[in-house]
Amino acid sequence: MRILSFVTALGLFTLARGTILQNGQVRTTDYPNTTIDVSAYDFQTYDANATELSYKGRWDSKKVSWWSAPGIVFGFTGNTVAITFGDLTTDTTLVGYRIGGMDWSFTNITTGATHLFITAETPGVNETQPFNPLPFELRVSNWAYGVQIEKVHVAAGESLVKIPPFGRTIELIGDSLSAGMYTSYEGLSSFAYGVGSGLGDTEYYVTAYPGICVSDQTCWGNPRGQVHQWFYTSDTSWRASQIWGDEPEPWDFSKAETTPDIVVINLGTNDHNEANNVTTETYVAAYTNLIQGVHGKYPNAQVIVMQLWMGFFANGNSYTQDQGYEQELQDIVTFFNSDEYLSAPVIWDGTTNTTTTLEEPSEPFVHYFSTKGIMQHNDNGPQYHPTDVGAIKVASHLIQFIKLTFGWELVATGPEIFHDTLYWNDEQNY
Repeated sequence: MRILSFVTALGLFTLARGTILQNGQVRTTDYPNTTIDVSAYDFQTYDANATELSYKGRWDSKKVSWWSAPGIVFGFTGNTVAITFGDLTTDTTLVGYRIGGMDWSFTNITTGATHLFITAETPGVNETQPFNPLPFELRVSNWAYGVQIEKVHVAAGESLVKIPPFGRTIELIGDSLSAGMYTSYEGLSSFAYGVGSGLGDTEYYVTAYPGICVSDQTCWGNPRGQVHQWFYTSDTSWRASQIWGDEPEPWDFSKAETTPDIVVINLGTNDHNEANNVTTETYVAAYTNLIQGVHGKYPNAQVIVMQLWMGFFANGNSYTQDQGYEQELQDIVTFFNSDEYLSAPVIWDGTTNTTTTLEEPSEPFVHYFSTKGIMQHNDNGPQYHPTDVGAIKVASHLIQFIKLTFGWELVATGPEIFHDTLYWNDEQNY
């Protein structure tokens, strides 16, 4: 959801570059400068298309990252990892990186530079359990920015190791609420990331971008809606227009290592905003087409439709949660579970704007997740987006819904999910 105008939001980008505001105050970050002179090191070097590299989320043919929290995962021998970033990297992009189940570390990436992430002094690098081979993971934190992978380096005589993907996958499709806008680490503090990572042993893709509608029209500066853009590799950002112009790459759904078993959709807060002039009929039609598109690309996936939350408003001597399209979303879920649809399911292709009726019937696959009562008014920040605590609460409830509905066990039993959330009080005398 975007309450600020798109132009005003762009004005905040300069402040956001390497800066985190916590309740209006600048948080001390002290991210290490990890840039190095690559000529001073003796490396074994791999190209960006090395088969040992696993790209998570959406990356284009130039190895440029898109959408929210895209990443790269690979195993390695030795105790050294460095990456050279290409000229299409947005300068100062914040990334999180870690090995095994260790805590996230963060650094700002310099365009065209080589960054040294892992050395012999990195905690855990010389341990051989429980991870063996030891995986390295990097995730882009800033939703508005991206990186381009050019080379990956390990110590001379060492090698990369392919890490097999996990056996289950979830994709979350959304707008700023899913992308992590206004949370501390944006993509790596969003509820969508919290669901994917918090489930444990799960591949996750967050196809979300702030300001976007599901309806295919301009919303807060986004030229297309998710009913169209979900079918493409890049998002609707300004940098996408600079790199791909009017001809973005269609997303090759077969290139992903895994196919989502569950797809979560949280869209409509921008459609509902009067500034974007979206009719209810347009919204329902676009949302319906998007689910048809998901079913066409992932015929075995279960789809979760999230109830919208539109913030909170003062109501006399209390507060009330505002909602939008509540009946419309429930009607969409009912339609997809009806004999009318399941007996002759229709799928949608957003690249050709065409529908196809399948010959075989479908089993019910669409579910409704109520967000009512999960957050309270102080779980939303001044810009109408969840705080870090609000995002954690939504993620926790959605994870439990997934466990109870689909029988997915919770496998994450120790490694850090959300960074900088270790708050405590050990002063008892007050």
